Amino acid sequence: MQNDEEAIKQNLIDAGCNEQFISQFMVLRSQQNTPEMLSLLAKHRKVILDCIHSEERQIYCLDYLVNKVKSTK
Repeated sequence: MQNDEEAIKQNLIDAGCNEQFISQFMVLRSQQNTPEMLSLLAKHRKVILDCIHSEERQIYCLDYLVNKVKSTK
């Protein structure tokens, strides 16, 4: 069974955080610096969301081309 610290680290790994991010987060946690912890998590969330939006635009472009090709038959 994982302890709380191991569970948090694993969650950060699963969220795509790198070692530097995890180390920084764990330092903030040891300092009980909740506002900075939340800020760090929010920034990482924004990066992930920006990537999703970018890939979503790529999908829209592909869908447009698929429809364009189909309509030229």
